[in-house]
Amino acid sequence: MATKSDIVSGMGLAMSIITNLVGKVKKAGGTDEDIHRLATPEGENILEKIADIIVNAKRQVFKVLVDYTKSLKEMIKAGKYDRVNDDITSNRFPIKGSGQKEVEITLFHFNRVISSDNAIAEMAKAGYRPVLSEELLTLGAAEKELQKQFPIVALGSLWQSCVLSLSWDGCGRCLVLDFFEHSWSGHYRFAAVRK
Repeated sequence: MATKSDIVSGMGLAMSIITNLVGKVKKAGGTDEDIHRLATPEGENILEKIADIIVNAKRQVFKVLVDYTKSLKEMIKAGKYDRVNDDITSNRFPIKGSGQKEVEITLFHFNRVISSDNAIAEMAKAGYRPVLSEELLTLGAAEKELQKQFPIVALGSLWQSCVLSLSWDGCGRCLVLDFFEHSWSGHYRFAAVRK
């Protein structure tokens, strides 16, 4: 049960958030009417956008240009990996798409042990799908230092219960296969794009 001091502390936090929000709206040229709109049915959409911004602020987002005219081998070469699993071939991970397309890749960090199915479900609730192999490889080529910080998984391309992941083995950057049925520890990141 919440104590009086918990309630007072919570109210102080709420008032601080509201005061800051009102100040930012007015600084941006907004009016009291703009603030009052948040309490109407019309304001529901605005609050959803604010919630989305707050949640996404802790996610890392990268814009990359996926070139579907490149072969898987060319995409791997562009990544300049120190080690590549020999089972990663174009027959097993075919490129899907044509031309070039700018893609915004978001890294989900669940910070807990999670299954692949649960990670996909969590991403789907937020309006995302797991990246495909060509999207992960483009990220790996564009952000070569990223995988030294944490392993990055692409749950969208599957071959014999295996998925691609970018990792660091202490000696070099690796493009490896991990089992889809793996229980992923809290330091993994899951690459995703908007549906």
